[in-house]
Amino acid sequence: MPNVNLSHRAVPRDPEMLVEEIKRLKAERGALLLAHYYQDGDIQDLADFVGDSLELARAAQRSQARVIAFCGVRFMAEVAKILNPEAEVLIPSLEAGCSLEDSCQPDDFRRWREAHPGAVAVTYINCSAGVKALSDVIVTSSSAEKIIRQLPDDQPILFAPDRHLGAYLRRVTGRDLILWPGACVVHEQFSLEALAGLKLEHPEALLAAHPECPEGLLARADFVGSTSAILRFVTESPRDEFLIATEPGIIHQMEKKAPGKRFIPVPGGSGECACNVCPFMRKNTLVNLFECLRDGQPRLDMPEDLRLAALKPLERMLEMAAV
Repeated sequence: MPNVNLSHRAVPRDPEMLVEEIKRLKAERGALLLAHYYQDGDIQDLADFVGDSLELARAAQRSQARVIAFCGVRFMAEVAKILNPEAEVLIPSLEAGCSLEDSCQPDDFRRWREAHPGAVAVTYINCSAGVKALSDVIVTSSSAEKIIRQLPDDQPILFAPDRHLGAYLRRVTGRDLILWPGACVVHEQFSLEALAGLKLEHPEALLAAHPECPEGLLARADFVGSTSAILRFVTESPRDEFLIATEPGIIHQMEKKAPGKRFIPVPGGSGECACNVCPFMRKNTLVNLFECLRDGQPRLDMPEDLRLAALKPLERMLEMAAV
């Protein structure tokens, strides 16, 4: 971290002043602010780059910034550190975890791999650095199909930790993936009953869904893709109304890119859209982003041997995704 003492600054109470102070701190730290599409809109608007997991990984890798402030979840900040070890990586909240990461612990993953000798471990990026280090290639929702299609036809494939994304990839590639039984707490709870009601109210609306959703919902979708692919689909489509089955933070970018269109979030089982807001992504706020930039903490570090082990499958992802 640059030798800058900023600790004397109190958190501004006025929202506009808070935003201006974050901009000032970011400049003084020489920080690049990266934000995932699932962050609150006010954080997205402050970011130097907003993207999905693959886009953010590439942005972190090519960054020349002294400091990367990562507004996403912890595994994303880990990826930034793995790919750019010279940068100091800050994350506003260390509590910004992931239900998929929690479902797949390194020791359990190691035993699973050992039970399937000869299989290649294709692992979704929503996992810890410890699990990445035990994997052969990492994938994102936007790169997974392309990467799996490059593997030899006779190669057994383990896929972890999202069983719904794995099942979707099994259907579209025809490969017999062996699936870890994890699921995203946000995407798994979309309600088919609520979706049916929305379709009655909005019969012309197209349904765009993330492949982490269960099969029953994906079967009803007009488009299935990663967050960045969904964003392209709704902005390029001639249609004006869309039902969105992924974390509703992406709607902020949709409204910015296509202000004349209507985007309706699909609710969860309770009928309340709020239940489909990722509780981990929303651990990051303007206040703790300010404190993070002011204090230079929390800072994400990891042992160099772990970083190097996790780097190999990430580099393989970036190489195969670029083919």
